[in-house]
Amino acid sequence: MAAASNSHIDSQGGAVVRLSHVTLRYGDACALDDVSLEVPRGQRVCVLGANGSGKSTLASVICGLLAPDEGDVELVGEAVCAGGEPDLEAYRRARRGLGLVFQNPDDQIVTSVVADDVAFGPENLGLPRDEIRRRVERELKRVALTDYARADPSRMSGGQRQRVCIAGALAMEPQVLVLDEPSSLLDVRGREAILRVMSRLTAAGTTLVHVTHFMDEALQADRAIVMRAGRVVLDGAPREVFCSKNAELIDELGLEMPFELRLERARRALTAGGGAAKTAGAAGPVAAGRGVAGRGAGDARSNAAATAEAPAQASATAPLCSLDGVGYAYTPRSHALEGASFQVREGECCAIVGQTGSGKSTLLRLLCGLEAPDAGTVEVAGATTATKRGRRAVRHQVGYVMQHPERQLFAQTVEQDVTFGPRNMGLPAAEVARRVDHALDLVGLGAKKGFSPFELSGGQKRLAAIAGVLAMEPRLLVLDEPTAGLDPRGRTRLRELVADLRAHGVTIMQVTHSMEDAARADHVVVLDQSHVIADGTPTEVFSRANAGKLHACGLGLPRPLSYARELEDAGAPALGDPLTIEELAAALGPLAGAGDAASAAGDDPRDDGPRNGGPRSNVPEEVGA
Repeated sequence: MAAASNSHIDSQGGAVVRLSHVTLRYGDACALDDVSLEVPRGQRVCVLGANGSGKSTLASVICGLLAPDEGDVELVGEAVCAGGEPDLEAYRRARRGLGLVFQNPDDQIVTSVVADDVAFGPENLGLPRDEIRRRVERELKRVALTDYARADPSRMSGGQRQRVCIAGALAMEPQVLVLDEPSSLLDVRGREAILRVMSRLTAAGTTLVHVTHFMDEALQADRAIVMRAGRVVLDGAPREVFCSKNAELIDELGLEMPFELRLERARRALTAGGGAAKTAGAAGPVAAGRGVAGRGAGDARSNAAATAEAPAQASATAPLCSLDGVGYAYTPRSHALEGASFQVREGECCAIVGQTGSGKSTLLRLLCGLEAPDAGTVEVAGATTATKRGRRAVRHQVGYVMQHPERQLFAQTVEQDVTFGPRNMGLPAAEVARRVDHALDLVGLGAKKGFSPFELSGGQKRLAAIAGVLAMEPRLLVLDEPTAGLDPRGRTRLRELVADLRAHGVTIMQVTHSMEDAARADHVVVLDQSHVIADGTPTEVFSRANAGKLHACGLGLPRPLSYARELEDAGAPALGDPLTIEELAAALGPLAGAGDAASAAGDDPRDDGPRNGGPRSNVPEEVGA
């Protein structure tokens, strides 16, 4: 162990984080492999990479939660680890200047009252009571949870709990703040506000290390670090990392380019394939995009949803799920749902969207027969959930993947976990084995069947939980934020999986904060403050007539649609209502030449078109409720 007297090191050049040849292993697995980097004071760093690439482990080392097996670590002027030997006293001193927001908020919340949880860190710093109260009030206001100060976090939505954790970290006023996927469970308004908070923190001198799977968030950082198998493979300004010469490597790593460069690629594909002519009147190109380009890999809606025949077929089928005047309250003053009514037909893919705390997860629990409504009726496959017998019948028809999949994982291996459901159905061993192998192959975890589910990354745990439900071959598959925590490749795989299941007649209902995922559905239901405020096809729900309503409740539009409308507002010809990048590319037409977009190495993708893919909404400075 390093001597305490040698543990304090001046921050040469303003660096507050130094890692030198750091290696960290979990058993035989190498999570970090000879990583060396420095982070200057006040820098905003985004850490990118596929699930399992070592991002969260790196975050844990930087915030002082993990000590490496090899290498040196210096944090906020303290030499906390030398040659793989931790200095526990130096770690104790350093942690006073370090903050962390975990990927899963339930790993961080320690009390049963929101205000007490936010106060927990400042209290452990030994701050005066008045200062603690001031910080708690300030941070609750910053994350728009002032009205929830006395609430029980366990009764709040996942997004609200995530904001509690962010407030608690900010209340400690750390020199270095590490955020591991802080916006994964937040709605559009919440995500934008958290990004604004980050900008203000770095302007005030706070160093931020931001782990994310959203490439467009990285564009707002000073620096982007891309990891693969525990190693840093790209490190530089975002404009350098996302330049065209790295496009092939970005694809290979399972990531994606920012929106504007993906749009450029789609338009170049039209050029190479002799695609639609440039838009004059939008109907032709947009229609072509929906019929052909709209079914491209990854960004496509399901074939059934992308063709003209599918809506007619869906409307001809009987409702599989029906809600009529449904109400539910956790307490007499806390109404999670009021008067909710809509139907989902057999074979449809239905997206449920709404700001955090609007009642989405409660709605799913009612549909799965886990709760009985206080008012109204819920019917699934002909069974009502008003009685215990009816709820049991419903549970035989429904597969439910919860918001936090680790709550569903329990066995020693992934294979045993996925086997549990089919085996309890009394199926023959050969059929159980077939279903397990098929489900694991569908989610891309066939090679992980012998691993412990608790050794998987957050995104892989989600896929393992989905596999366990798919192995039971449910009639209705219910997914609560299925893409949260997944890398771009995982999100693409899940979208393709949903499209495949939909094509095989499985009815899909998913809660999502992604308007792009909602745009790929057949049917969209919008919740706001426990009420259904919109219900229809994506084109109907995201129409101009509903734009103000969606903005008022903290939601946005699909990126291609908001991009097109800003271009139109700036004087471009009418582009129709493109809901996917392929539709938008078809509406804009193929590129005339290499100079039409930021394709040259070193060009900044942020300078090509509307920043962040659409109009900037006038959201409040605090995070939306």
